This record gives sequence, structure tokens and C-alpha cells, in this order.
Amino acid sequence: MRNLVTDLPPWECLMKKIVWQQLGGIGDKKILDFGSGIGVTANYLAENNDVTAIEPDKESVNERWADHQYTQIIGSTDELRKFADETFDMIICHNVLEYAIDREDIIRELSRVLKADGKISIVKHNRAGRVMQMVVLLNDFEHAHSLLDGNDGMTSKYGAIRYYEDSDIEKWCPELKITKTLGMRTFWDMQQNQEMHKDADWQDKMIEIEMRVSDMEEYKDIAFFHHLLIEKK
Repeated sequence: MRNLVTDLPPWECLMKKIVWQQLGGIGDKKILDFGSGIGVTANYLAENNDVTAIEPDKESVNERWADHQYTQIIGSTDELRKFADETFDMIICHNVLEYAIDREDIIRELSRVLKADGKISIVKHNRAGRVMQMVVLLNDFEHAHSLLDGNDGMTSKYGAIRYYEDSDIEKWCPELKITKTLGMRTFWDMQQNQEMHKDADWQDKMIEIEMRVSDMEEYKDIAFFHHLLIEKK
């Protein structure tokens, strides 16, 4: 049985715990996890739901978490087109669209396969939070200025971060409406003691305060990530 605390880096463990708390209890739903990575969230949701996961990277699929049974598909947008209209009650799309060239097409397809009363959960980078990271943590003023000028960011693993605004989702697909925006990773990256990140008591306290401010505008503005909860109009 996989364990969040021992089998994931602290930052990823905290990220999962926070987003799952923000999603709340989910049961007896037909769920699509698009861009499922190594399947941590798909596996978690599969305990009480019928989950289908789509991931283009074969190496990630080979390492996937599968303590609970779910359907794993290797592919991308083309696989979405194989599903009938209004197939899923809920769609997960976490840290995906920044790296996708066809993200507008993806959003329209996700809307098509979502049931009329369904919900989409999107986790995305927040540009302001990235600027904070560059200035406060990394002393990379050149990168900070570049981000403020509207340029892309960069990650070592996935390449360019092609930022987009929260409101772009509704522009790309007018059928969708953002009903809630929550902040994620507002504080914990500011704590640079990496050993402390591994402490279970510290993690619990950090999650508690992250959750407390996640729906406060002034903290959402500077959070490293935004969690968008979306419904069909």
C-alpha cells in the first residue's frame, strides 16, 4: 500500500493533501483524471469512485500508484474524443494545461464529456506566486522581470510553463463557469528548512493554515497555485 508521507517528496505530499481537502468527500462518481501522472490522485479517488485516468507519458504510467482499481489509458486529447458526450460526473486536470499546446481544445473536450451537473477541478500555476518565488527565495530578479513582462516560466522536468489567466478557461469554453478559486502553497515554500518539511507535526500545522487562507483574496493573489472549481452553465 502506497503512503503519501513516505513515498512522495514533502512538497508533493502537502499539495495532494490540500487539494483533496479542498475537493471534499467524493463517492460513487464517474471520474476522469486527465494528465494523471503517476496516478496518485486517480488511485486515491478510485477507492470510492469509478475512475478513468489518461496520461501521455509511458514512464509515469509504468510507475503509477494502483492500490485501488481504475482504468489507465496512455494518450492525450485524441483519447478524450473517444468518449461520448456527458460521460463523467467529475474531471480532474491538475498541473496540465501549462504544458499543453492544444489546451483550448482540451478544455472544450473536457466540457463536452462532462455531465450537465458535473464539475471540473483544475490546478494551475499562479504567475504572481512564481514572481514571489523568484524574488524572495531564488534571488532571480531577471526571471522575475521576465514573468512580469508576460513571458513563460520554466521547470527542469516539464519544460516551459505557459501561464494563462484563471478567466481564460471561460473564454476558451463559454459553457464553463468558475464557481470557486482557491489558493494553494501560499506559505510553505517560504520555509527554507528542508528537514522541517519532513516533520509530520509541521506538515499538519502548515496544512491547517494553508486551508484557512485558501479562500481569502489577499492570500489567493500571491499563492503559488490556484485551484479552480468549475461547472457547466
